[in-house]
Amino acid sequence: MRFWPSEGRPHAGFDFGEYLDGLYGYAMVLSRNASQAEDLVQETCLRALRSVSHLRADGSRKSWLFTILRNIWLNQLRHQRTVGEMAELDVDGSEANEPVDRAPDPHRDYVSKLEREQVRNAIRELPVEFREVIMLREYEELSYHEIAALLDCPVGTVMSRLSRARSRLRDLLGGGSLSPPSGRKPVEEANESTA
Repeated sequence: MRFWPSEGRPHAGFDFGEYLDGLYGYAMVLSRNASQAEDLVQETCLRALRSVSHLRADGSRKSWLFTILRNIWLNQLRHQRTVGEMAELDVDGSEANEPVDRAPDPHRDYVSKLEREQVRNAIRELPVEFREVIMLREYEELSYHEIAALLDCPVGTVMSRLSRARSRLRDLLGGGSLSPPSGRKPVEEANESTA
């Protein structure tokens, strides 16, 4: 989905298509609802299209779009708290959107699917502030500075939340299921080797 603003604007040829999967994944983490996630992504694209001329030439499009999505979600939460919620009829339709992995080994495919589901379920159990930093860092590969700007908090807070989120995920997944980034030893192993 490519849009071209009128001449003279700095962002000719803004391609939303390259960001849609990431936006949808982030919206799913925030909302935990496929229908609501689709609505969030659609509203994000509409608002971004209306204000693409306001994006700085040196600005990160990805970070800008994720900020718009998060702000829309926060506004919806505020609105729901004051108005209340309606009952959702179609609760879980997310499996239909899963891409089929064509692994040559059916057993490996099955085990991989189980592991992905375990990680997905563990992430869903995290508080929202941990879910969103995990999603933005590990899945969307945003830098700490980009996440801090998006969440409007210090970089140290992002790093702390990410550390606590990883720790909780390790606990939820039974200890050793997640390997630490950059080949570092987990804190428990490092402490044991020095004792």
